[in-house]
Amino acid sequence: MSLELALASPQLADYLRPSAVVDCDHSAVAAQAQSLVEEATSTVDQARILYEWVRDAIAYTCDIGAASVPCAASEVLQAGHGFCFAKAHLLAALLCSCGIPTGFCYQRLVWDDAQPDRHILHGLNAVYRKDLGRWIRLDARGNKPGVQAEFGSDRPSGTASVHREQLAYPIRPRYGEIDYPTIYAQPHPTVVTALQTHPTATALIAHLPTTL
Repeated sequence: MSLELALASPQLADYLRPSAVVDCDHSAVAAQAQSLVEEATSTVDQARILYEWVRDAIAYTCDIGAASVPCAASEVLQAGHGFCFAKAHLLAALLCSCGIPTGFCYQRLVWDDAQPDRHILHGLNAVYRKDLGRWIRLDARGNKPGVQAEFGSDRPSGTASVHREQLAYPIRPRYGEIDYPTIYAQPHPTVVTALQTHPTATALIAHLPTTL
């Protein structure tokens, strides 16, 4: 059974609003978005292109052993890497720059199967698909062996289309993992505080948020 998502704000405009973290009005962010989608033929194409670019072209900090901890979308773009939360900030800013409403979702995951009692938050996005009339989740963490996130697929169902998501981490309830259903219009303050308080990857890993 698919997760029933819930909006934190009923106003679609709130999911397009720039902020200090989701700085979709930053000139570099806007220019990057436009250069990537200039040949897209639909908003779905735009969303797919931007998602796959952030997933593949922006490294996950731990995968490359980077030390810095960017937070704002423009900082992630400049650094070329980010934690899952930060990559979600950049993807949201790029999508919002193109007029595609985007929010933030979170999961509670086991950090390492060898330490099943340690849980951490994981950040991803939800994007409004106007053609489907619904929100879909996208995880731009970055693929590696054992982690394979995709834009997902649409399939016909009667007179409508059904979207099948493919996230990086399917939830395992037996380990206490949780899919939080809320789509936030801005990154959760707990996440932003963690990124802005711990300036190195090592420090952040030691103090990753564990719950919303």
